[in-house]
Amino acid sequence: MKNEFKATATIAIPLILGNLTQVAYGLIDTSMIGALGYKQLAAASLVVNILAIPLVLGIGLSMAVTPLVAIANGQNKRLKSAHVLFNGWVLSLLVGILLAVGVHVFSLFIFQLGQEQEVAALAKNYLIIMGYSLIPMMVFSASKNFTDGLQFTKTAMTLSLVSLPLNAFLCWLLIYGHWGFPRMGVDGAGVATLLSRLFLAVAMIVVILRHKTFAPYLQKRDKTWFLKRTTFREMLGIGIPSSLQYCMEAGAFSVSGVMVGWLGAVPQAAHQIALNCASATFMASLGFSMAGSIRISEAYGKKDPIALLKIGKSTALSGLVYGIFSAILLILFGNYLPLAFTNDTIVVKVAASLLVLAAIFQISDATQAIGVGLCRGVRDVVKPTIYVAIAYWGIGIPVGYWLAFHQQMGVEGIWIGFVVGLSFSAILLNYRFFKNIPLVQQGFSA
Repeated sequence: MKNEFKATATIAIPLILGNLTQVAYGLIDTSMIGALGYKQLAAASLVVNILAIPLVLGIGLSMAVTPLVAIANGQNKRLKSAHVLFNGWVLSLLVGILLAVGVHVFSLFIFQLGQEQEVAALAKNYLIIMGYSLIPMMVFSASKNFTDGLQFTKTAMTLSLVSLPLNAFLCWLLIYGHWGFPRMGVDGAGVATLLSRLFLAVAMIVVILRHKTFAPYLQKRDKTWFLKRTTFREMLGIGIPSSLQYCMEAGAFSVSGVMVGWLGAVPQAAHQIALNCASATFMASLGFSMAGSIRISEAYGKKDPIALLKIGKSTALSGLVYGIFSAILLILFGNYLPLAFTNDTIVVKVAASLLVLAAIFQISDATQAIGVGLCRGVRDVVKPTIYVAIAYWGIGIPVGYWLAFHQQMGVEGIWIGFVVGLSFSAILLNYRFFKNIPLVQQGFSA
């Protein structure tokens, strides 16, 4: 068990750092835009909320590359891995273009969203630029998922860390107009993100094509770099349910945020503080989930049920242990963390009470994330998507609403709904994975 955990952690740590880098992108943009004024910050917040759904749609679709490459690698089919990469690039490019055009069209209706006219005006061009930045982001994501599937997770992590100061520098130049560059304000942050994502996409492609590590996979490109309908179907078969899982989660949190807003500004501010803390700790859970999925996919490709069981148990246990560790941290520091966001004593008090529930939430969230990753590793995505839908929309939101408004529990009731829904999801997803391990020899047909 110790060796299995170490092997998974070796893959997971670069993934976690890469995830945190993406969080840092948002923090840098927000802090620099915030210095311009509260209306610019409101415009940036509006754009972030609008882009949430297309962003998770794109990421979910591109994630199909990872298990397919890992399975092919487990079967020692290097040429198939290269074939998946090429088809992944094409699919991600097409999806990125569709998302960008869709966002551009949506921007035409931004003044009909009930926002202040000045905020909407500031947000419009920023939204368009950020929409087109989804194209290189999708290409980078497909490339990253290829290298991750081969367990070379440090590649994308290294480039992401390099791009972080680049993004900050570009924001400094373009938002404020330093060194003779035009002062672009909010739009400058969008251009900085677009250029940073373009750098990442090009750099990843160059590394894959030129580095000796990947040479064995690309030796016969004339025989592997072609489009194939069945490969597209395989990627969409995994990618679409994965996208739906992310969309349902993002949508559920958005709806919950709206419900909290009905309770007043103080609960809403406290809710956002607790959610920010929970989201930060979730990055490690997501990293372990992705690492477990990669290792499970390789074992699945080898049709090795014993390895599936060992990897599955160690990954599930690591998620549980990490969830408990995060819970302890939030309980110990719950009275102090809100002070990093606000000095309002009432908001701090409410946020501290929510962080107690967030502590319990960590355990459920970590184990359900692991369950999703393990199931995806064996290409089991349809029923897990149904479980996630039931957990969030059939249980979590209704329970939260009932407790908050019918039992007068307020924002705490909504967070209890999170805990109940995610606990249901965690139990079902992990049970499904371990129950179906014996079916691996039949191609995991359940």
